[in-house]
Amino acid sequence: MKDREFVSVFRSSKKSDTYLYVRRGQKWEDLPEALRSIFGKPVHAMDLLLSPDKQLARTSGQEVLAALADKDFFLQMPEETETYIVDFRHKAEQRSE
Repeated sequence: MKDREFVSVFRSSKKSDTYLYVRRGQKWEDLPEALRSIFGKPVHAMDLLLSPDKQLARTSGQEVLAALADKDFFLQMPEETETYIVDFRHKAEQRSE
């Protein structure tokens, strides 16, 4: 794993709140076909110089750099949440009282 690396971040055109981190200049065609078909058309979000100690919104630079070294990409999926179900049920119960 490198100490620092330039990465490009793309958001998915198919799945909301899904991001793909790759080395800057990575060819889209060189990524696995299954990943490309699920992800959809990549929409460039930003480029950044990533170091292991960099803290990102939902992950760390170390985790992204390790994934880049291992499989040439890091896929960030949306957080699983059931709060909208709980909130909906809670509000429905409040209305029925």
